[in-house]
Amino acid sequence: MVCSGAARNGFKGLMDELGDIVAVMVGVAVDGPYSYRVPAGMQVVRGSVVMVPLGPRSTLGVVWGAPKDKVAHNRLKDITRAYDVPPLSDELLRLIDWVSRYTLAAPGMVLRAALRSHEALEPEKPVTAYRTTGTIPERMTGARERVLDVVMDGMAWAKPALVGASGVSPSVIEGLVKVGALEQVSLPPPPVVQAPDPDFRPMVLNAEQQAGLDQFRAMAEGFGVALLDGVTGGGKTEVFFEAVADTLRAGKQAVILLPEIALTHTFLERFTKRFGVRPAEWHSDMTPVQRARVWRGVMSGQVRAVVGARSALFLPFHELGLLVLDEEHDGAFKQSDGVNYHARDMAVVRANLAGAKVILSSATPSVESRNNANLGKYTHIRLESRFADAQMPDIRSIDMRAEGPEKGQWIAPELAREIFATLDRGEQVLLFLNRRGYAPMTLCRACGHQYQCPDCASWLVEHRFRGVLMCHHCGHEMKKPESCGQCGAAESLVPIGPGIERIAEEAAERFPDARRVVLSSDMGSNAQIRDRFSEIERGEYDLIIGTQLVAKGHHFEKLTLVGVLDADLGLAHGDPRAAEKTYQILTQVAGRAGRAAKSGRAYLQTYHPDHPVMQAMMRDDSEAFYAHELEVREQGGLPPFGRLAALIISANEHEVAFGFARRLLAAAPMAEGVKLFGPADAPVSMVRGRHRVRLLVQSPKDFDLSGYVRFWLQAGEKVTGNLRVQVDIDPMSFY
Repeated sequence: MVCSGAARNGFKGLMDELGDIVAVMVGVAVDGPYSYRVPAGMQVVRGSVVMVPLGPRSTLGVVWGAPKDKVAHNRLKDITRAYDVPPLSDELLRLIDWVSRYTLAAPGMVLRAALRSHEALEPEKPVTAYRTTGTIPERMTGARERVLDVVMDGMAWAKPALVGASGVSPSVIEGLVKVGALEQVSLPPPPVVQAPDPDFRPMVLNAEQQAGLDQFRAMAEGFGVALLDGVTGGGKTEVFFEAVADTLRAGKQAVILLPEIALTHTFLERFTKRFGVRPAEWHSDMTPVQRARVWRGVMSGQVRAVVGARSALFLPFHELGLLVLDEEHDGAFKQSDGVNYHARDMAVVRANLAGAKVILSSATPSVESRNNANLGKYTHIRLESRFADAQMPDIRSIDMRAEGPEKGQWIAPELAREIFATLDRGEQVLLFLNRRGYAPMTLCRACGHQYQCPDCASWLVEHRFRGVLMCHHCGHEMKKPESCGQCGAAESLVPIGPGIERIAEEAAERFPDARRVVLSSDMGSNAQIRDRFSEIERGEYDLIIGTQLVAKGHHFEKLTLVGVLDADLGLAHGDPRAAEKTYQILTQVAGRAGRAAKSGRAYLQTYHPDHPVMQAMMRDDSEAFYAHELEVREQGGLPPFGRLAALIISANEHEVAFGFARRLLAAAPMAEGVKLFGPADAPVSMVRGRHRVRLLVQSPKDFDLSGYVRFWLQAGEKVTGNLRVQVDIDPMSFY
């Protein structure tokens, strides 16, 4: 990755402007860059990646520009090294600044998302390969003959490939080198991925899809956002794949963000079928070496398309033309620890800075995105019918007040009858409950003791498959006791409520002949979960029992019946987004049914059939849901008509956290339209032994909420000891 001569000449002019003292942003929690000297003979520009001394150690940093304040030379340290890689683009540096200001995170911490380890900055080592010299060894064996037969094509072979092709041990190859029959040569490292071919296998779109693509293509040049709002199974992926192809033809780079790693495998297969090669991947399952190679490939421009998790947003693209967020409504796009950013919003910011396009794709768009489309800020592309001959599922409710299951069971009689009938036809059934484990609470029936996490304010969840009680907040677990730890009563512990393991137990009793699989995020590695999905697609299971892991992005042709066992579960929280989240998950999971030629049905077991969410589901009326939800939000001044910020104050002692929160509230500046709520214990008032107290800020939509909170914290009492203040601008979770 060596800069071209023209690029270097352009950078030289910038360097002259910077002078021999520069500001360097380092990847630590500091408020701004530090000043360093540029040694004689070293050339750096804004965006150059450098190594600098910081205290007793060296760390990576990025040249941010000229220092704001003049500092004497003798008080500065020298830059240790400037890496021979292209500088980070100006739009990426501006994005880091923007995210830092908006989220109140230290810019160095945001920079860490964009800057890899120093190994990623080193040039890749050449590959050692072997080719024939034409010399025939005096002693010929069968193994040697097989090797020489392989290399007769005149090509240079890497040792692992040559070993695999000839079926010999590495020592045979080394022996042939010693006798002069083979010679070692150095080859450039292979590309991390091949360039996708935009014309490999173009999609055959139906009239509605083609109209949507034409609508996207008609958008003005430069920055723009399109909301691709299509029903489940409506062919949204095919549309944005063609937009990716257009981007590649134009010589630009594209990135597709997915909310879940579990979705990646099937998606990559679809990408490969369309473009002839796999895209570069970016997610937590990759090894450090793989991530380093992709990072370098993106920076050099060798990598033209990336499919990855939310952090791919910060890759060092230089020719970014398109960002796609599939399932844009999904909560997984929100980073909830460290830097609290939302990838959907930051993708729009980065595209604006880069002059690129954004496609937000979803069958259940976020209320914010839908409102922007209503206002004309986003181009609204609709796909209102399913692809090919597939029909939308028939959705019905089961009123659990009148038609609930018998005591000790969780599957209502009407749903059970439908399951029997579906299985008899050789079709697949999905039972959905968004609750991991066997039971959410364990109770002693002798004394009433409830098992709670010692470090968190939450119940321990029984995981019967593993024989443990587990906290889903901190991971604490204990072996399930045989007697009550409070009163000592033997065999007195009873599970309260169902999790998917308990549903699986009931299903095994009621449908013993069905081939069953249980799926949730804690049941195996990502690779194992992907294997289960492949087996479901091949029809190796009849009855799938799962959490939200199975609710999105999957296409099971034999699946015709979905049963949601507790459709009200998401409504039982004091979350202003509860109705939206419930509608989204119910629509997504119901949409797994009938995605091929056979019609599908979905049954929602509910105690609130008259709730607006349930009514919208029954009538298949998304317009009614969004209209009602937007009206409720507007009346309450909630997003997208107002703004929220959450401040979580935590400490080892409750009194310390609560007292600081009171003093912080007293120091809050007055501002028109700003409302403050709290302090109050957070809904989960203790996590990992730290007590949590919450303050909420509500402001008008056009108010600089980030600036207000920043000013407030600077004016307030200094955070000392074990106190911590976590700021979440535009929170998605309220636990």
